[in-house]
Amino acid sequence: MCFFFSLLPATIWLIVGYFVLFSSTKTEGGVQKFGRVLSIWVFVIAALIPLMGLFVTFSGLCPITEIMGQLHE
Repeated sequence: MCFFFSLLPATIWLIVGYFVLFSSTKTEGGVQKFGRVLSIWVFVIAALIPLMGLFVTFSGLCPITEIMGQLHE
């Protein structure tokens, strides 16, 4: 369940990364290089969020499943 909830922030980070990458193509020099490096970091963060959600889900550490289990009792 945590994996599905991790897709929303990952999508937001992807949109931000694309915006930074698109904005950096309109500039020149050092700002363009900085924008590309920054967008790569944002894309890495966006890729790690679902991986962390997947790990938490499969390891059984997801607090959402515990809360849902208490609601059904």
